Amino acid sequence: MSVSRNILLASSAIVCAVSSQAEAAAQTRQFSIDAQPAETAISILGRQGDVQVIAARKVTRSIRTNAVRGEMSVGEALDRLLSGTGLAARQLGNGSYAIVTRSPSTTVTSRPVALTRASALTPVSEMTPVAAATAPAAAPEEAMQDAPAQQPEIVVSGFRGSLVRAQDIKRKSINLTESILAEDMAKMPDLNLSESIQRLPGVAISREGGEGRNITLRGFAPDFTRTTLNGMEVPASSDGLDSGGFTINAGRAFDFHIFASELFNRVDVQKTQRASIEEGGIAGTVDLYSAKPFDFNKPQAVISAQGGYNSITRKVDPRVTAMLSDQFADGRVGVLVSAAYSERTVYQEGFGSVRWTSPFVNGDSWADTNPVVSGTPVDCPAADNLDCLWAPRLPRGDFFGNNQKRLGLTGSLQFRPTDTLEVSFDGLFSRLENDRLSYNSMEWLLTHGPAGNFVGQTPRSFTIAPDGKQLIAASFDDVTSWYESRHQTSVSKFQQYVASAKWQASDNLKLDVMAGKARDAADREELRFYARSVPHFYSYDFTKNQDVPVLNYGNYDPNNAANFINALTAANRLNKVIKDNFTTKGNLVLEAGNITARTGVAYSRRSVAYSEAQGNLPSFAPQTYLQPFPISNFGKGVVSGGLPTFAVFDFDKVGASNLISDTYTPNTAAGWEVIEKTLGGYGEVTGEFDLGGMVLRANGGVRYVKTNIDSRATIAGSAVSVKRSYDNFLPSLNLALNITPDIVARAAYARSMTRPGLGSLNIAAPTFEYTTRTVGNLGNPDLKPYLSNDYDVGLEWYFSKGGLVAVGLFKKDIISSLSTAVVTKPVPQEYWQAIYADPRYDASYNADPAKVPYTFFQAVNTPGGNSVKGVEVTLNAPFTFLPGVLSYFGVASNYTHVSARDSTGLSPNSYNFTGYFDTGSMGIRVSVNKRDDYLLSEPGGNGHVQERKYGPTHVDLSAYYNITPKLTLTVQGINITNEKERIYGTGDGSQYLGREFSRTGAQWFVGARYQF
Repeated sequence: MSVSRNILLASSAIVCAVSSQAEAAAQTRQFSIDAQPAETAISILGRQGDVQVIAARKVTRSIRTNAVRGEMSVGEALDRLLSGTGLAARQLGNGSYAIVTRSPSTTVTSRPVALTRASALTPVSEMTPVAAATAPAAAPEEAMQDAPAQQPEIVVSGFRGSLVRAQDIKRKSINLTESILAEDMAKMPDLNLSESIQRLPGVAISREGGEGRNITLRGFAPDFTRTTLNGMEVPASSDGLDSGGFTINAGRAFDFHIFASELFNRVDVQKTQRASIEEGGIAGTVDLYSAKPFDFNKPQAVISAQGGYNSITRKVDPRVTAMLSDQFADGRVGVLVSAAYSERTVYQEGFGSVRWTSPFVNGDSWADTNPVVSGTPVDCPAADNLDCLWAPRLPRGDFFGNNQKRLGLTGSLQFRPTDTLEVSFDGLFSRLENDRLSYNSMEWLLTHGPAGNFVGQTPRSFTIAPDGKQLIAASFDDVTSWYESRHQTSVSKFQQYVASAKWQASDNLKLDVMAGKARDAADREELRFYARSVPHFYSYDFTKNQDVPVLNYGNYDPNNAANFINALTAANRLNKVIKDNFTTKGNLVLEAGNITARTGVAYSRRSVAYSEAQGNLPSFAPQTYLQPFPISNFGKGVVSGGLPTFAVFDFDKVGASNLISDTYTPNTAAGWEVIEKTLGGYGEVTGEFDLGGMVLRANGGVRYVKTNIDSRATIAGSAVSVKRSYDNFLPSLNLALNITPDIVARAAYARSMTRPGLGSLNIAAPTFEYTTRTVGNLGNPDLKPYLSNDYDVGLEWYFSKGGLVAVGLFKKDIISSLSTAVVTKPVPQEYWQAIYADPRYDASYNADPAKVPYTFFQAVNTPGGNSVKGVEVTLNAPFTFLPGVLSYFGVASNYTHVSARDSTGLSPNSYNFTGYFDTGSMGIRVSVNKRDDYLLSEPGGNGHVQERKYGPTHVDLSAYYNITPKLTLTVQGINITNEKERIYGTGDGSQYLGREFSRTGAQWFVGARYQF
């Protein structure tokens, strides 16, 4: 039996060798491989040559291969690559090779090798689709002994292939890293970067207007996550809705939606720190990468076009992408350009209350009109128990309409003048334009008491909820409408330019340098009016729906312009935020056997400048400028039958009038600038050690950084600049133990930091009170950063062909944080001149800042703080073990549980689930993302114990079909279930009192993609 088997295997090997040699002689490939360590070079050659190459780590360790360029056969390329290295390639079968030690006694085995999965230590191309897999084996016989027998690795593409490549990056990283890779050129798996990132464990996103905006990583607010683009930290800002909490993002949070996702082909999320990773992100660091021409081994061109349809707007919007990459001069020069343009029309429709409150909390009481009362109120401290009942402050129908245009451009120029030097120039430009119309039909229940002067009301009936705490229904006479209309236009322009170089000075010494500049300029112009009506009847009833009541206006017509007798201009202003980042850094890497030492230095300058200007605010008769509600089918995507319409302002008529002046007056007192300069250096050592038949990969180091702050503003007409500095040492250690080729255990410790929010540092518009010697609304440039001790442990099992089960535990202990406190201290000298110049200051107040202390109400550093701990579980399983067509199915899923002392922005539980069917020529996947409700603020506004946001369940779909190898049809659906969005208050802590309820509709895209 043994003899027969050997004869059969030997015959098979001879046939495979002969046929593959003939094929290799007939076919040539284009190769472009630098001189580099053998492990990396062999992997790249396998993919560029579209062959299987197996190589054991102990054979290739510490060996450097030659450069290979040009068109040639795979055999010739292997000969050139390995010439003079002491290694040789042995052909095993059709398109498969083994790398062995070259010696006179080396012989070719008489049986083919069962190839294994890629070694956890073998580098994999991170920027191009995998063309072939590699496997750990020194020689064919050794491969058979070290690995379980299995079928040759099947090269996969499409969505499944992107998952496999992302897992390769995770597997090979010593620190904990999660990655997302494009399925192909200019094809990220989602339409928005944040929506792609949310599929990773530990990540949740906040949405605005139906689109992802910021990310929450491991329970930390967006300010605690640092974002880089092509190697340098970058800013990104845009304006937002009132519910987002800001006019324009002037903080550290990164607004992912300003970029078209097609501009990027890879995203890494660094969850544990390394000394070589720049500081600033306690939660982690998100690294974005745009494509470069040397990512591809042949000319590439792609164009795609889609039409988008939204179920609420019922409009079709275009989306177009193009990308071109080529290499010249025998592969020594590469050029890549890409462009992405899209338009998006979104309606966010719903009902809101602008929070609930009670007369008792508000400091007043209902008018004494003896209403009919159904139900019994609970006893409370008020003289009348009815005054403790919660009711909506400004119940209103909400419409937010946005016409968005987004343009993105990238360019990359790469040179390889020698085999040891590579130089890159990269640029990225993005422009996001928003044209927004917002309409709100507010009824004045904000203050209570007798009606008159556009406020107050006359209660007629109250229906009390079963808990005795809220007015679930009520009717009133003499209610005034304050109908709000807003027109906002905004532009966010981002541009980045980066120059970088990599130089292989010798076999063991490598140097890389980078210098880059990025600017984000975001501005918004807002015009807002209130139209105030005659008093009228109004009732609401939440009995059947806790979010959207039944409304009744009696004989009053809210669409009739004649019912409105007064108008106010509530806002006429310009806001602008400019963020500039400059970074230059260099890294020196020394390789000595299994040890790699790395050191480097980085300098960054970040600045944020905020300014605003004010226009005139006239009061006028509104009838001429009002129109019936201009949006058809209002609210039909929210509730059955839709929502009541109402009169709104016609901004074209307003613009044609002389009501609003074109002149704006700068508000210099509100403007501010914060400049932050950092200089840091690090030392880091990475090693690989045999440990009882296992392989331990270790990385440890320390980073030192000095931070200089300059906070500037104009106070009482005087220019004030406050300068401060601090420094930090940040040690880190990462361990990855390859228990087997398929099982990796991890442990990590690091001291991490996040600098204070820019709002806490800005010193604009303080309030000095001289009679009481108090200071309010003053930022504190003396603040030091948040500091955290971070701990991670995990276990990962890589199975089958792309399968993964991973469990990770993490804990982040904040040892230094910020809180608001009352502090009595001397006034810093930088403010004295402004105080003396203030017309309100008088020496008789005995408030000379040079002589007496003041009491400050401001943010200060405090020991201790939030403690966040959690568990992340990942299960990715391609069903390759099933027969036939079932083998093309699979799932990619993860679950995260996080708990913290301060739970603001934190969803205790979140999960992502993607089920897919992918053959490489056609596929479909459905993704479900769910997060728990999360805390917005505590205490909440208007007397609420908390204000919270609903954790939605979003369902997305993507499908493709390759008509030809070059032409692909695509269908994508975003929020296909038209999920609701809700913000609510908790009243006394036990209630649900809706603030906002809305929907944005299902978004569908149908298109085609052609790759030349």
